Amino acid sequence: MQRTQIYLRPEQHRALLDEAAKKGISLAELIRQIVSEHLERQGERKAPKEAFQRIIGMGASGREDVSERHDYYLAEALDRGHIG
Repeated sequence: MQRTQIYLRPEQHRALLDEAAKKGISLAELIRQIVSEHLERQGERKAPKEAFQRIIGMGASGREDVSERHDYYLAEALDRGHIG
C-alpha cells in the first residue's frame, strides 16, 4: 500500500469516523472503499464514450444491412466497449 496524507475539515473527519465505527472498519479502510467506488464510477462513465467513438466508423464496414440492423450493431459495439 502507498501511504498518503490528506486534510479534512473537522466535520468531515467526525462524520467519516462515525461511519467507519458503524461499519466496524478503520477510517483508512473506509477512505479506501470510498476512493475505489469513485474510481469505478469514473471508469463506468468513460466506457460508453469510448464505445461510441468506435461506432463512428461503422458506416465504412461494408455491411449492407446497417439500416435494418442498426440496433443490433449498436448493442454489439457497446458490449465490446464494456468488456474490453
